[in-house]
Amino acid sequence: MPFSLIPDRLYDRYTDLTPALLRELDVRLLLCDLDYTLAPRSVEKPDETLYSWLNACREAGVTVMILSNNRSTRRVEAFCGELGIRYVGHAGKPGVRGYRQAMEQAGQPPEHTAMVGDKLLTDVLGAKRSGVLALMVEPLGGPVGAWNHVLHALQRPSKWIAGRRQS
Repeated sequence: MPFSLIPDRLYDRYTDLTPALLRELDVRLLLCDLDYTLAPRSVEKPDETLYSWLNACREAGVTVMILSNNRSTRRVEAFCGELGIRYVGHAGKPGVRGYRQAMEQAGQPPEHTAMVGDKLLTDVLGAKRSGVLALMVEPLGGPVGAWNHVLHALQRPSKWIAGRRQS
């Protein structure tokens, strides 16, 4: 299994992943981290921006699923229920089990799958190990708490390398 902490592409936020861009990347299944990727952890319900983006993805033929490591499925279930999308909880990122389970549910192979998230050690590493496109965004609401500030500071070199490759 490949080991890399360099995302394939960097974006400011999930809305930068337009249907046109996803088509260009040949993505048919977009796996999304929930907390700090689609919404700050403190936000309990999806906002209108997320609904609009999700509808645009659906209209373009892109399946969107949540891939979450949340210890409690309550938040993920409620959020996905509101959006009407499927999820894999307790995904065990950066392990490959959750990625494989999601791809199997959606009927898509790794070469047509991408993962978008805000953390190198879970989202990006898991995507790389699973053979899917690794897309990284800045955390919505910014890093919260001392540990997240440390994690995001440690991510800077990998993000710098990815940005240079993307240019």
